[in-house]
This record gives sequence, structure tokens and C-alpha cells, in this order.
Amino acid sequence: MTNNDIFKKLRVALKLRDDEIVKILELVDFRISKSELGAFFRKEDHPNYMECGDQILRNFLNGLVIHLRGPMPKKETKAPITKKSKKNK
Repeated sequence: MTNNDIFKKLRVALKLRDDEIVKILELVDFRISKSELGAFFRKEDHPNYMECGDQILRNFLNGLVIHLRGPMPKKETKAPITKKSKKNK
């Protein structure tokens, strides 16, 4: 199964339109036009077919996680706990 097949199946299963996929990719700062995106969903024998690379699919999956779950909450940094020395009397 190729990256294009995986991308197509996710698109159909999640009922995503091209503009929604573009917005999902923008969540991870990956810019792509609708026409470039459409090339991934064409048949392999079409003259404008383009193979979907690992980077595009990875960015789409990362963006999809953010789209469905929301952004990760920021971790709070706490000051290290230090032990206070006790003085003997």
C-alpha cells in the first residue's frame, strides 16, 4: 500500500475536503496548494499524478492529531525543590 493509498483512505474515512486537508497541514506549518494536493488523489496513469512522499503524509498525520485532539498543553516548568538545612542547637 502506497502513501497515496493511505492518504486517500484517510480522506474518505474522515470525510475531509481539500480545503480542510490544507488547513490540517497548516497546523504543523506545512503549506500546500489545493492543486498540489489534488495530484496525490489522481490515478497513477494520469499525467498530473504525483507520488505522496513520507514527509507529506507524516505532516498530515501530525496535523490530524492536532485537529482531532487539540494542541498539546504546555508543560509548566517548576523550580527544583531544595532541602532546607536544619541547624542543631
